[in-house]
Amino acid sequence: MATVSTISENATHPGSKSSSLLVSLSSLPPDALEATLGNLALAFSDQAILVATPDPAPASLSDLGQLHLTSYTPATPASGGWVLTAADFVNTYKLMQENKSTVCLMLGPETQSLAPNSLRALADAVVTGNADLTSPCYSLGPRDGLVNSAILYPATRALFGTRPRYPLAIDLALSTRMADRLANCGQKFTATGQNAALIWPVAEAAAASFTIAEVPTGARALPPPDAADLNTLLAVVAGSFFAEIDAKASFWQRARLAYSPRNAAANAEAAPGQPVTPETPDVQPMLDSFRLAYTNLHEIWSLVLPPNSLLGLKKLSVMPPAAFRMPDTLWARIVYDFILAYRLRTINRGHLLGALTPLYLAWVASHLLLASGAEPESIAAETHIEALATAFETDKPYLVSRWRWPDRFNP
Repeated sequence: MATVSTISENATHPGSKSSSLLVSLSSLPPDALEATLGNLALAFSDQAILVATPDPAPASLSDLGQLHLTSYTPATPASGGWVLTAADFVNTYKLMQENKSTVCLMLGPETQSLAPNSLRALADAVVTGNADLTSPCYSLGPRDGLVNSAILYPATRALFGTRPRYPLAIDLALSTRMADRLANCGQKFTATGQNAALIWPVAEAAAASFTIAEVPTGARALPPPDAADLNTLLAVVAGSFFAEIDAKASFWQRARLAYSPRNAAANAEAAPGQPVTPETPDVQPMLDSFRLAYTNLHEIWSLVLPPNSLLGLKKLSVMPPAAFRMPDTLWARIVYDFILAYRLRTINRGHLLGALTPLYLAWVASHLLLASGAEPESIAAETHIEALATAFETDKPYLVSRWRWPDRFNP
C-alpha cells in the first residue's frame, strides 16, 4: 500500500535555503526536468525560490541561478500521475511547513510545456496577495479536455459560482491557508489509504470564501489518463465530482453568481489552439454506441431521467448523423438528473456512471459536429462551451428543487 510522502532527513540540496515561494514538481524524466528548471530559472530570475523535486538534479544543468533544490520521496501515484491527488496536497503542505514557505506553485507532469511567463503569472497572483488559489486557463484544441467541457466546467460554474475553465487543473498556485485546507481534505483520504483520491480545489476555495484567480497559460501538454477506457475514466472523475457536489450541497444551494460571466469571444481570441476547422469529424462510432445504448439501457435511463429527457433522447436516436445535435438544455438536465441519482442511489453507482458514458459520447458527437465548421450553423468550440455553461446556470433551480424535494418531479 502506498504511503503519504515525507521529506527525507537529508532532503536539502547543498546550498539550498528557505524561500517564501516553493515550487513543487511531480516526477519528471531527466530531459523534462532540465527544461522545467530552465523555465523556472527564467521565470524567477529576480528572486530566490525553492524547488522540491523527487528526482535528482540533471548533471548537465550546472547553473541553477536563483533556484535552490530540495528532494522529497513521493507516494506511489496510484492515479498514474495524470492529476493532482489527495496525497499530493498533503505532501505539498508538509513541504511548505518544513521550508517555512508562504506560497506554493504545484506543477504536474509534462510541466516543461509551460512557458516561463505562464509560470510567473500563476505564482504572482498569490504572491501579491490578490488570490488564495490561482488556476490556469489552458489553450487546448477543440477535441481536447471534453469531460471538463461537458461536465466539470459548466456544473462547477453553475453550482459554485466560480470562473476557472479547468476545475481539475494539474498546475496550481496556493496560499498557506489554501494549502492547509486542501491538505486537511486530503488527509481524510490518505488516512484510509486512498492516496489517489481526487480533491477539488476550486470547490474548496469557493466554500471557504477564498479568492480565486485565473490566468491564461497558453498551450499545455497534458499527460494521458491512466484509465484504459472511457468508462473507467468517466466513473473516476464524475463519481468524485458528484460526491463533492453531494458533500457541499448546503453551500451551492444558496443563490450566487460571484463572478463576471466569461466573454466567449475574448476567450477564443486568447486560445488560438481552438479554431473552427471546416472538416466533418468522424462521429459514427460515438453515435453507434449511443444508439445501441438507447436500446439496451433505456430501462436504466428511465429510472434516472424524467419523461421529457427520455423523449429528447428518442428523437436523437433517429437523427441522421449530419443533423445530430443535442440541445444544451437537454444535456444540462441529464447531468443534473445523474447527480441526483448518484445522491439518492437510485441504482448502483457503478451502473449509474456506466450508463452515463454513451450519453456523454452523444454530447461529444454533437459538440464536434457543431464546432466542425462544416455546417452552416457551426460555431467556435469555446462559444458552444460558454453557451452550455449558461444553460447549466439557467437550470440550476431545477437541481435545487429536486435536491430538496426528490419525489416532486418523479414520473
